[in-house]
Amino acid sequence: MSTIDLNPDTTTDDAVTELPTVPHWINGAAYPSTSGRVGDVYDPALGVVTKHVALADKAEIEAAIASAAAAFPAWRDTSLAKRQTIMFKFRQLLDDRKGELAEIITSEHGKVVSDALGEISRGQEVAEFATGLAHHLKGEFSEQVSTGIDVYSTKQPLGVVGIISPFNFPAMVPSWFFPIAIAAGNAVVLKPSEKDPSAANWLAELWKEAGLPDGIFTVLHGDKEAVDGLLTHPEVKSISFVGSTPIARYVYETGTQHGKRVQALGGAKNHMLVLPDADLDLVADAAINSGFGSAGERCMAISVVVAVEPVADPLIAKITERMAKLRTGDGRRGCDMGPLVTKVHRDKVASYIEIAEEDGATIVVDGRDVVPDGDPNGFWLGPTLIDSMPTSSRAYTEEIFGPVLAIVRVSTYEEGVKLINDGAFGNGTAIFTNDGGAARRFQNEIQVGMIGINVPIPVPVATFSFGGWKASLFGDTKAHGAEGVRFFTQQKAITSRWLDPSHGGINLGFPQND
Repeated sequence: MSTIDLNPDTTTDDAVTELPTVPHWINGAAYPSTSGRVGDVYDPALGVVTKHVALADKAEIEAAIASAAAAFPAWRDTSLAKRQTIMFKFRQLLDDRKGELAEIITSEHGKVVSDALGEISRGQEVAEFATGLAHHLKGEFSEQVSTGIDVYSTKQPLGVVGIISPFNFPAMVPSWFFPIAIAAGNAVVLKPSEKDPSAANWLAELWKEAGLPDGIFTVLHGDKEAVDGLLTHPEVKSISFVGSTPIARYVYETGTQHGKRVQALGGAKNHMLVLPDADLDLVADAAINSGFGSAGERCMAISVVVAVEPVADPLIAKITERMAKLRTGDGRRGCDMGPLVTKVHRDKVASYIEIAEEDGATIVVDGRDVVPDGDPNGFWLGPTLIDSMPTSSRAYTEEIFGPVLAIVRVSTYEEGVKLINDGAFGNGTAIFTNDGGAARRFQNEIQVGMIGINVPIPVPVATFSFGGWKASLFGDTKAHGAEGVRFFTQQKAITSRWLDPSHGGINLGFPQND
C-alpha cells in the first residue's frame, strides 16, 4: 500500500504566498494554519506545484481534537433516526456531485478521471452500508437468566476516532472508515495524505451541507507531527490507518502503547496464480487491468503473475499485445493510465526495473521508454512487464507500488501456492482456472486475506470486511462491514432486576444463578 511521508519537504508561508494553501477543517469551517509550515501539492501530469497544504503544529492538533471532543457528546445522544437522515443526505449529495470530486483527485493524484470515479463509487458503497447502521447497532436481550433478572447489551460509540489515510485513494480509503464511525455516533478526525489533500476538504464541506453538526468531521493536514499527535493524544480513542507495512507497524505499536484501539492495514505483494486450463485471454485482460490501473498505485494491484507452465510464453504474448495499445498520459485526456503521484515515487519505482534487470530478469516491456500523451515534465512511467523474475530479487520481495508486472514461472500448482504462502505479505491474491476443485483447494490452502477466483482485484463489497493477513494487517480488525461496526463501537452488558419483592439479604459469596 502507499506510504505516508513522515518527513516531507516543507517551506514557509512567506515563500509561497502566490499559491493557495489547503487549510484544515475544524469545527465546521476552514481553519487557516498559523504553523508557518506548508507542503507542496503537485499536479503529477504537469510536474508542477499547484498549491500548498498546511502542516499542523501542536496548537492546531490540539484545536482539531478539542473541537471533535466537544462535539461528540451531543452527536452520541442524537437519535439513530436523525443520524440516518444525515447519512442518506450525504450519500445523495456524493452521488450527485462525485464528478467534481473525481476532477480534484485526478488533478492531485494523477489517476485518470474514470478511475477516480470508480474509487468514489466503491467508497460510496460504505456510505450506503452506513445508512442502515441502526440494524447493526442492535444489542441482545436474554430474559429471566436468573429469577427476576434480565441481561442485555448495548453498543455505544468510542468518542473521538482518528483516521490516517494514504495518497493512492484519497476518497475511497477514508470512506472505508468515516461513514460507519459517524453513523455509530463517533466524532472523526481525518489526517489525509499531504500529497493529495483537497478531496478531504471537499468531503468535509459535503458533510456540512448534509447537516452534520460542526466538529463531527474534522480534517487535520500534516506530516509526522500530526500523525504522532493523533497516536498519542489521550482524547483519541482509536486509529484507523492504511499505508506501507513499516509505517503500519509504527502506527500500531505507538497507538496501542497509548491505549488506543488500532486497525493498521499495511503493504502488499499480490500474486495471480494461472493454471494451464485457464482462459488466457481472460487472464491477459485481468493482468492488464489489475497491474496497471491507477498506475499500479493500488494495494490490491496484481504485481506478480505466477504462471504454471506451459502457459508463460503464450500469456506473455497476449499481455504484450494488449500493453502496446495502452495510452499513458494526462488523466483528463481520456488516457488509459496516468502519471505517478510524485517524481520521487516515479524514480523509486523505476529503480526496481533496474534492480530486476541486474538480478537477471528479462525486461519484456520497459515503461521507462514511454512517450506520454501529456506534458513532458509529468511524472511518467509506462506499463512495464518483466519475465523470469528471480524470487530473491528485491524487485520481487518488496512492494513496488507502480505499473510493474512480473512473471514468475513454476512447474506445478503446489509450487505456486508455496511461493505465495512463503511471502511476507498476505493482502490479496487470485487464481485463474476452469477447475472448480483447484479453485476450492486454493481458497482453503492460501494464506491471504482476500481471494479472487477468476477475479483479479478481489476487493470485497462493503457488507464484507477489507484486510489482509501477515505483514498486511496489524491488529485483529479489518475495514468496513461487520468488523468495522465492531471496531467503532464498544459493548455494555447490563444485568437488571425490577420489582422483585424478595431479596436474599447480606451474602458476601459470589453471586449464583437460581
